[in-house]
Amino acid sequence: MCLAIPGKIVEITAQLDDTFRSGKVSFGGINKQVNLRMVPEAGVGDYVMVHVGVAISVVDEDEAQKVFSYLKEMGEVDELNEELKSKN
Repeated sequence: MCLAIPGKIVEITAQLDDTFRSGKVSFGGINKQVNLRMVPEAGVGDYVMVHVGVAISVVDEDEAQKVFSYLKEMGEVDELNEELKSKN
């Protein structure tokens, strides 16, 4: 199953212009490089939903925590952490 996962933008790492940006996003302490093209309004400190390496929407912290808790209840967090670590 493919899910969008909430993460927090910790750094904008590349910015060609207002549209073509990428940044480091933290998923529970694991940082991944993410394409930010679809969320031009997002900045450092914002939470975004990420699907296959692309931030697809900005969400507030409460929503991000709610999704993360649902994933934890489903037992998906450990599996996601292992997957993210292996791709690092």
